[in-house]
Order: sequence, then C-alpha cells, then structure tokens
Amino acid sequence: MKFFKHTLLLFILLFSLSCGNVLDKQPLDKLRGEDLFSNPEGVKLYMANLYYQLPIEDFTFFRQGFNWNTGDQNNGGFAPAMITDEAVHTEFGDFIGDGDFQWWDQGYKLIRDTNILIDIIPTLEVTEDETKALVGESAFIRAYAYFALAKRYGGVPVITAVQKYEGDVEALKVPRSTEKETWDFVLKECDIAIANLADSWPAGERRATKWVAYALKSRAALHAASLAKYGDRSPISGTAVDQKLVGLDKSTAAEYYKASMEASEAIMASGKYNLYKPSPATPEEAANNYRLLFEDPNNAPEEAIFIKGYARPGAGTGHNYGIWFQPNQTANGWPHPGRMNPTLELMDAYESYDKPGQSAPLITSVAGSDVADYNGYNAAKQYKRFDDANGIFQGKDARMWATMILPGTAWKGQKIIIQAGFVKPDGNAQIMGGEPFTANGKTYYTYGAADRTQYSGFDTWGGNNTRTGVSFKKFLNEGVNVAPGWNQCITDFADFRYAEILLNYAEAVVESGQGDKTKGAKALNDIRHRAAHKTDIPLTIENVVRERRVELAFENKRFWDLIRRREYHTTFNNTMRHSILPVLDLRVTPAKYIFIRTNVARSNPSTFDYKHYYRSIPGIGANGLVQNPQY
Repeated sequence: MKFFKHTLLLFILLFSLSCGNVLDKQPLDKLRGEDLFSNPEGVKLYMANLYYQLPIEDFTFFRQGFNWNTGDQNNGGFAPAMITDEAVHTEFGDFIGDGDFQWWDQGYKLIRDTNILIDIIPTLEVTEDETKALVGESAFIRAYAYFALAKRYGGVPVITAVQKYEGDVEALKVPRSTEKETWDFVLKECDIAIANLADSWPAGERRATKWVAYALKSRAALHAASLAKYGDRSPISGTAVDQKLVGLDKSTAAEYYKASMEASEAIMASGKYNLYKPSPATPEEAANNYRLLFEDPNNAPEEAIFIKGYARPGAGTGHNYGIWFQPNQTANGWPHPGRMNPTLELMDAYESYDKPGQSAPLITSVAGSDVADYNGYNAAKQYKRFDDANGIFQGKDARMWATMILPGTAWKGQKIIIQAGFVKPDGNAQIMGGEPFTANGKTYYTYGAADRTQYSGFDTWGGNNTRTGVSFKKFLNEGVNVAPGWNQCITDFADFRYAEILLNYAEAVVESGQGDKTKGAKALNDIRHRAAHKTDIPLTIENVVRERRVELAFENKRFWDLIRRREYHTTFNNTMRHSILPVLDLRVTPAKYIFIRTNVARSNPSTFDYKHYYRSIPGIGANGLVQNPQY
C-alpha cells in the first residue's frame, strides 16, 4: 500500500492502542516531541495526519469541505462542477452561496499541526537527508494550505510558528497580510520544498517530491498572475481593498507568470514525466486511452505527478463517485444514480476533427445558424436527421467520448438509452412525458424503453436520469460494479498531472508575452495530439482556455479558472445552462433521430455575485480581522 492509503489505518491503530487506558494518555497536542517523533513510525503517523488534511479537491471535495466521505454524505451528489458551466445536477439547481467552499478553521488547524512539526525538526535525532525531507515536506504542506486560503480569502494571517496561550488572547491575534504577501509566502514555501525534497521516495510512497512542489508552484503562481492581470474585470471597494488585503497590482502579473513558467519548465525539462500514450492511431484509441488514464491513474506514472489514493471501501477510506454518477441503467441497486449531467456548453466546447482550432457547437438544423435557439421543438424547422442516437456527436474530440456517456453507446455491457421523446408521423411532438404510441404494429416509448430500469434520460422519477442529454463517464470504472452503499468506490485521484503543467506553461507564455512561444505552442498541441488531432493550432489565449476546459473537465479546475480569470460574472449573468434532446422522428421510415437544443428542464437562470470572488472571513467578531468586501 502506498503512503496515502496508510493514513486512516494509522489513525485506527493509534486509537486502538490508546483506548484501553485513555485517561492515562497525554493529549496528542501536548505530547513532547521526543515522545511522538522518537521512532520512524511516530514521524510517519504524524506526517500521514498532515497529508490527510491537505485541501486536495478530489472525489471527496464538496461545498461543505474536504474529505467528505466519513458516512452518509447527505448532499445528493452535488459536486463543484455543478456550479460551473460543466454540469448540472439531475434535481438540484443550487448556485454559489455565501457559506460554500469555506476552509478557514480547517486550514489553520493544518497550519498549526505543520508548524508543530517544523518547530520540532531541529531537535530530532535523524540523518541529514531525513531532516531535509522533513523540512521539504513541511514546507510543501504549508504552501498547499496557504494556497487554498489565498485563493479563497485573499490576504490572510501568515503564522509560521506554534502559538502558545499565556493568558493574553489579544497576543494570539495575527492581522491579515496583504494578498501579495500571502501569495509570495506560498511561492517561497514552494521554493523551500523544491530545495529540500528528493526526486522520488525509495519505495515509491505517495509523498511530496521536488516535482510535486514544482507542480504546486506552477499552479499557484498562475493563479496569482491571473488575479493580477484580470482583477480589474471585477472592481470591488472597501477597507480590505484599501489595505490591499484583497487585490493585486496589475504590474505584479509578470513576476507570477514568470514563476509559473519556470516551475513548469523545470518539470518539462526533467525527463521524469510525459503524456500517457501520447500518439494514438485513431480517435477511438485516443478515447480509450484517455478513459483509462482516469479509471486508474496508477497505470500512468509518466503523467500522474501526485496521486491521492483510496485504500478500501468504507467510511473515511472510499468515496461515492461510482454510485452517484453511474447512469441509471447501471446503478447496481443504488437508488439515486445519474446525478452528474454534463452541459451542452461543455459539449459545444470540444473541437471537431474537420475544423480544428475552434469550438464545434452541435448543429441540429439543416440551416445550421440557429445554435442560440433554445426554445424547444419547432415543427416548422428542418432538423438534421441521424441514423443513431449519438450521430450528432460523430467527429467530435475523442475526449468528449471518454468524458461523457453518449446516447446509444455501450457502458458495462449495456446500450445506454437516453431519449427525450418522439415526433409522431403527423408532426406532433411528445417530449418528456405522455403515453406510449403505437404505429405500424410497433410501440414507441417517450424515454426509449418500457421500464424505468431500461433507460437513463429525462424521466423525473427519482432524480436518476440525465436532463442534459448525456451521462457521465470520466473517473468511473467500466469493469467494476460498485456496491450500492456509501463510500464504496476506491478509484484514485491524480491531483497534479503533466497535462496541467503543459497547459499552465502555455497559458503563462501567451498571457505574459514572455518565454518560448514555440515551446508553448508545442505544449498545447502535444495534448491535442494525444486526443488524435493531427493539425496544429496557434498559441492563443482562446485556444489555451478552450483546451483547459476539455482536457481538465471535471477535475475541479473550471471553478477556479473562472475565479482567477475573473470570468464568472460574465459567464453567469442571468444565465441558463442547456441540454441536447435526442428525439426519435417517426415522420420518416425508418425512424431517425433529431436533436433539439433547449434550456435545462426545471432550471432557473444563475447570476454570479461579485463578492464571491472572495469568500467571507469567519469569526471576525472574535478574531478582529478585516472582512472581505460586501459581506
């Protein structure tokens, strides 16, 4: 088992050893350093605790926080992608609330726990190499923690040593640093980690390495650079702005882009990493390769830079992607599948192979000029007809086929039926409801089959069927029927992977005007070649942003991309998200499929509030901190 997979086992072991005489034990936060760190297992246990607390935005990251897998989730499978333009939930239409994505108390707990270790390292009787490793890992963990705080709150109190209460609460209060000081601290901690960590761990443990620290710096510096460059897209005012607790001067963008480029280049030049199966012969091969990359990232060590593992099914050790997001037909007894519904906006973003370098909206009519018509079925419109329920998707980027389960495609040995209705021979449409219809001795059903277990789209029963026209595939394991219970899925998550590093580099080059544009273009196109694209496209910000959307879809990057580039308020301004409806057209023989672009059923428009570019600072009545604007 790898390091991350030991975390909970170590906690359980510690607890079981302590239970018999619990009142005779010293509290963990009062143990002397030499007691806790006097042997390798003590250090390993403590470090496992720190890694477990890392704010990794993976399968157990929800609006409520991190590691949301300790029992009945009671969140209906509402994932972060569902408040972006990537997906909607089958039932819920929630958007961003004031209390979502907070990580304040938990963040400072991790920082305190890390500072305890940092303070004690000089006293430990370990080798020089072991000391360097501890210094490097501690710096990495603290950098990761402050990165998570900075991207939520802006400038925060930077605490670098253990605080001790000596009767004066006021002495413990640390004011907020400026946002720039906070981002600079994150990058400085990354540099300490880089200088002290080795290339790898002897037994291949899933712990931070020099390259993981470079990857964090690449991501964090790009985030800060975007904030500096695009902060004026969403002007805010107030005390926090006046004191520079939020906001970065535009002039600082260049230094952050440079830092991101240099960190990315270090990984690119190392020879340690590459894209997984970078040269497929066909789009079909590319789609399968891409699917396998996420089904088990351990099979792609050349691309996966840092993996968070899940040891076994169960509370605290598994997760729920495999039960919440399977299509209805393969629910395996779980009562509420099908919750992740990719949007038409995301479908449209994928390129087609015959028109590289641009998004390829799904064209539903012969005229082809009405992609903005979301008004539903129009009997007067001349729709394009297709032989198959997935015909409209033919020729689209392989990654779409690997990310989404498309109508009429196979999954787990079944043909997944996603149909919204039919058009009768007389031209009247029956969509999302109504009784079966019989013509020429054959019976047609609105949702494509007679029984609710035989289809996966549009029926409102149970909230189990997609309402966007496609279901979800990325990260799901086609070869495993996940048991119908909480936290039964053990797919691992690649937190950092090489494709992101290439995209970070390309974006930093094109946005800053610095760096090697030829190398930036190659980074961009190498990723597209892995998706079986043969034609190179130029390095432009439009091409980079689109490539991020499709390559990193559902990896919890889109939310932060919209935040850092200050594009949320324009993307969501009284905005509806949209669906594609596969409809069987009985006006022709044999029947064919038409497709209808429409608003997501039972949904309302969403508007992003400017204040949500920063989260609110909790507990200002007690901690005396300056609150963020408009809270």
